[in-house]
Amino acid sequence: MLRRALASSRYIVFIAVIGTFVASVALIIYEAIVVGEAVVDVIREGSISATAGKVLAVGLLQAIDVFLIAIVAYIICLGLHVLFVDDSLPLPHWLEIRDLDDLKNHLVSVAIAVLAILFLGEAVARAGDLDLLGLAAALALMIAALTFFLTMRGIRKE
Repeated sequence: MLRRALASSRYIVFIAVIGTFVASVALIIYEAIVVGEAVVDVIREGSISATAGKVLAVGLLQAIDVFLIAIVAYIICLGLHVLFVDDSLPLPHWLEIRDLDDLKNHLVSVAIAVLAILFLGEAVARAGDLDLLGLAAALALMIAALTFFLTMRGIRKE
């Protein structure tokens, strides 16, 4: 009886699957509306200048950051579903998830992209600011550590 209860308990993860799916969809819809409003505002104002272009670029980079976070939630949703609920879910080859290490690798890869977009947004917003060098160094260190993590996982798997 305990064995059957434990075997069935894996479906409790379905709550996390639904939660991360809802979070992903909500973020994507919300940020799509934000991008739409930004574009409409630019068209409505009709001002074409370097400053307006910079403001729009920073806003769009922030939107890309939110979209990437939504993708992280979606990958977690898919990964948890495949690992705990149904492993026959058809996924693209690049997104095959066979174990928690595969899920971690996908998440770390997207985290690196999020960090790069974060820095790009800050670089555009604060061009010429010396404080940017500290942020760049911190992000470079983080990306190097995450890349090292991915490399070590790849070596261990082989």
